[in-house]
Amino acid sequence: QLVESGGGLVQPGGSLRLSCVVSGSLSSFKAMGWSRQAPGKERELVARLIGTGTTNYAESVQGRFTISRNYAKNTVYLQMNSLKPEDTAVYYCHGSFGAYELWGQGTQVTVSS
Repeated sequence: QLVESGGGLVQPGGSLRLSCVVSGSLSSFKAMGWSRQAPGKERELVARLIGTGTTNYAESVQGRFTISRNYAKNTVYLQMNSLKPEDTAVYYCHGSFGAYELWGQGTQVTVSS
């Protein structure tokens, strides 16, 4: 089970940090990621963190978002800086567990003045 938190309303240029707590051991997941879906749009992969520590980002968030993990807390984070209105979406945490991709329930991020 993956449980996200940290979403909310923020002004343009502001920051938010999303958290995703994993039930069980985070080290059991080969990779973790954050995706988002805005109204009327397809779900988009935003950031991915592979077990080796390699990270990948969507071009639209490169340099603004950072994915990280804390094994002791079984938690994955998404630090979002310099937020823009187009970052408004439901953000989902997901992880590769064996042959499955497990998803959280999502957390709403709204960037608006």
